[in-house]
Amino acid sequence: MRLNEISDNPGAVKKRVRVGRGPGSGKGKTAGRGIKGQKSRSGVAIKAFEGGQMPIYQRLPKRGFNSRHSRKLFDQVNLGSIQKLIDEKRIVENDRIDIEVLRSAGLINKNAVSIKLLAKGAFASKVKIEVTSASENAIQAVEKMGGELKLLST
Repeated sequence: MRLNEISDNPGAVKKRVRVGRGPGSGKGKTAGRGIKGQKSRSGVAIKAFEGGQMPIYQRLPKRGFNSRHSRKLFDQVNLGSIQKLIDEKRIVENDRIDIEVLRSAGLINKNAVSIKLLAKGAFASKVKIEVTSASENAIQAVEKMGGELKLLST
């Protein structure tokens, strides 16, 4: 095989349409843009134009501001999810379970700043958990099994 013998597969390269090159091309005269009007001309961007009527985004009141940079990400963890990971041996039952352990197990978002523990699901392990906050039922469920629940401040 030589360099001059290399070619693309048939149909791999499609020839571009040259518009506005006479009636014989099939895309001559108006170049597929129809007739007259603003949209047939170049450099047109009519995104929220409503025919001269005041656009809806201008009619509605503007209020408030939420900075992306000051937003802290909160995540929720269910006791049933923790129990599932303990059963699968992805979390060691006797070790302390905190934000880093949950993050490495893939249970919470990598950007999470604080965690709330919820009581959803079956739970049957004696564990030491450190979270930012917890529901009353979650606290009772952990203490019922003889575990410890430490609430951290953010």
